[in-house]
Amino acid sequence: MDLPRSFTIRESSHRIHNPLTSQKLAILGEALGPSPGTRILDLACGSGELLCTWARDHGITGTGVDISTAFLAKARARAIELEVAEQVTFTHGDASDHVADDLVDIGSCVGATWIGGGVAGTVDLLRRSLRPGGVMLIGEPYWRKDPPDQATVEGCHAASADDFRALPELLEQFGELGCDVVEMVLADQDGWDRYVAAQWLNTRRWLDANPDDELAEQMRAELTAGPVRHVRYQREYLGWGVFALMNR
Repeated sequence: MDLPRSFTIRESSHRIHNPLTSQKLAILGEALGPSPGTRILDLACGSGELLCTWARDHGITGTGVDISTAFLAKARARAIELEVAEQVTFTHGDASDHVADDLVDIGSCVGATWIGGGVAGTVDLLRRSLRPGGVMLIGEPYWRKDPPDQATVEGCHAASADDFRALPELLEQFGELGCDVVEMVLADQDGWDRYVAAQWLNTRRWLDANPDDELAEQMRAELTAGPVRHVRYQREYLGWGVFALMNR
């Protein structure tokens, strides 16, 4: 059980596996202001940057769950680097059915709502681990502008325009699920650039080092098409944000 190798090639240098910059991740932590000892469950935690930096900056404790052995190794190394290894733990597993043994103060799924089959299922999954009065964090794309055609939809890694909502409709969906939106931090185009452009350099360096690998043809095709697709479609049409929710 692991991520396809192409994912770890593209994002081998990433600490944050979404378009939220480290500065905006810190802003989110400052906005929520978790007190020391706050317990967090981070599903699909990637390389653990949220847990590790918030443990350092706010004294939280927590558990991250992810399917990627490569990213979890980075998360554990990051915890040691930031001297928070006694505060956070990382578990290899399928986050789609993970429920905390003890209820947590913050339940997070930042950019991987496919683990619950979408926003509604992910909110339901996080609720199962959340104490009364706790906060859920959902990271999710939204349309910045209506996609004019199917090429734009597919250029934003969607199958249908219905895969994402406009920002007002996304916030309305949270309300329909019985949640109050109590905070949000939105990525910007620079955040998209930092996330996506770093993948191009990772891919090129990997191709130079592994020209005969079985994935080389696929990764070369991605690198050839990726920069233009990003600036033509994703950068212009797709937004992304982290939304803090509380049950009504």
